[in-house]
Amino acid sequence: MINLYTWATPNGRKISIMLEELGLDYEVSPVDLGKLAQYSPEFGAISPNNKIPAIVDTEPGKDPVVIFESGAILTYLAEKHGQFLASSGQARYTTFEWLQWQTSALGPMLGQLGFFAVRSQEKAPLAIARFTEEADRLLNVMDKQLQTNTYLAGSEYSIADIASYAWTLAATGYLKEVLKDSLATKPALHRWLQTVGERPAVQRGMAIPQI
Repeated sequence: MINLYTWATPNGRKISIMLEELGLDYEVSPVDLGKLAQYSPEFGAISPNNKIPAIVDTEPGKDPVVIFESGAILTYLAEKHGQFLASSGQARYTTFEWLQWQTSALGPMLGQLGFFAVRSQEKAPLAIARFTEEADRLLNVMDKQLQTNTYLAGSEYSIADIASYAWTLAATGYLKEVLKDSLATKPALHRWLQTVGERPAVQRGMAIPQI
């Protein structure tokens, strides 16, 4: 049984989407970020970086597998269950490229933009301009890739798409006003969002945790 430690954020929803795609039974342990639950000693023992998501995978007769960081969790689940990640060859490493692109670039930059442009009461124009520019650049990279590929890593849906979906959706929702000029010029990105968003498992995963 997998215990998923998560909250209603793009990073958390990556893993609930993956678990729904795999059709696995799992339990949800909400980590209320608004109450700083991520800093509790109990959660810190599971996720030393005090960030969600994290999982504990327990099987009879085996030591529990404890993993934090969304990219590591997605890779573990894909390899364990043999889905959404090619076993070898170029397709495997292309998936890793786009997975790492999301975790190192798209997610952090959109997160910073969300803080400075939306959440912060005191606006910092230089920071907003910097992160808006970088978000636009990254969305351009994504749109260009999707102009010639059905999914981020090629013709097959993968953990790269699962990692990127919730953050990209946030760009069209939470960050819509900030990025409206950029989003208006990216039809391939919108086509991909619709394609991925129509998957029933994605819709179920996006509703977790129910708070």
